[in-house]
Amino acid sequence: MGRNSAFDHAGNVAIAVVAAAVGYAFSQRSVFLLVPVFAMLASIAVLSIPAKAIDYNRARDLEPEPGAAVTATGAAGYGILFKSRPLIIFGLCVMLFHLANAALLPLVGQKLAAAHPKEATAMVSACIVAAQAIMLPIALLVGRTADSWGRKPLFLIGFAILPVRAALYTLSDNSFWLVSVQLLDGVGAGIFGALTPLVIADVMRGTGRYNLAQGAIATVQGIGASLSGLAAGEIVDHFGYSAAFLTLGAAASAALIVFALGMPETAEPQAGSRQS
Repeated sequence: MGRNSAFDHAGNVAIAVVAAAVGYAFSQRSVFLLVPVFAMLASIAVLSIPAKAIDYNRARDLEPEPGAAVTATGAAGYGILFKSRPLIIFGLCVMLFHLANAALLPLVGQKLAAAHPKEATAMVSACIVAAQAIMLPIALLVGRTADSWGRKPLFLIGFAILPVRAALYTLSDNSFWLVSVQLLDGVGAGIFGALTPLVIADVMRGTGRYNLAQGAIATVQGIGASLSGLAAGEIVDHFGYSAAFLTLGAAASAALIVFALGMPETAEPQAGSRQS
C-alpha cells in the first residue's frame, strides 16, 4: 500500500509539472485538455491488468478455508457498516479531516492568484508539487513502519499537523511562505493516503465487506470535502481568509481529539489473534 501510494503521488507531481508548463506556455484553458489524454492513458493501464490476476474473495478480504468455495452469501450483511464502532469513529474522523483539509489548497491558490494573476496556474502547480514531493517518501516510510509502530501513532501525527498548517497560513501572505507551509500537507496527506486502506482492512477483516467499507469511507470523505469548500467560501466572503483558515484548523483539531480518544489501535488485536 505504501509503494502504490508513492506511485500515486509521483503521478500527481508529474501531471502538476505538465499542467504548469502547458498553462504557462499556452493558456490556462489548455490545461483542461490534459484531462482526456491522461484519462485515456489511465484506462489503458487498468485494462492491461490480467483478469486472472484478481482473486475476488481475497480482494474482499473474505478468505475461505483451504479448498472451500466462498459465495456472496458468505459475506456479512450491509449492516456491518453500522455495527462496527471503530469504522464509525474512523468515518467521523475522516469526514472532519477532509472538512478541514479540502479547502486549504484552493484558498491558498486564490491568494496566490490574486497576488500573481499571470502565474496563477504555475503557482498552484508549485503548491501541488511541493506537497506531493513530500508525500512520496512519507508513503514509503509509512508502508515500512505501519506494522511495527502501529496505525494509531502514525495517524495521530497526520491529524496533528493539519491544525498547525491551517494556523501557519494566517501568519503571512508571502508566496514563498504559503508554498513552504503547503509542504506540511505532504506529511499529513501522505500518512492518510497510505494508512486508510490498512485501517479499513484491519476493521473489516473476515467480513467480506472490505470494498463496501472503502466505499462508505470515501462517501463520508466526499461529504466532508464538499462541506469544506462551501463553508470556507462563505467564511471568506464574510470574514476573510484568516477566519476561514482558523475555522478549518478548529475542525482539524476536533478530528485529532476524536481520533485520539475514540479510535482504537487496529493493528495490535489482529496481530495478537493471528499469533494465537
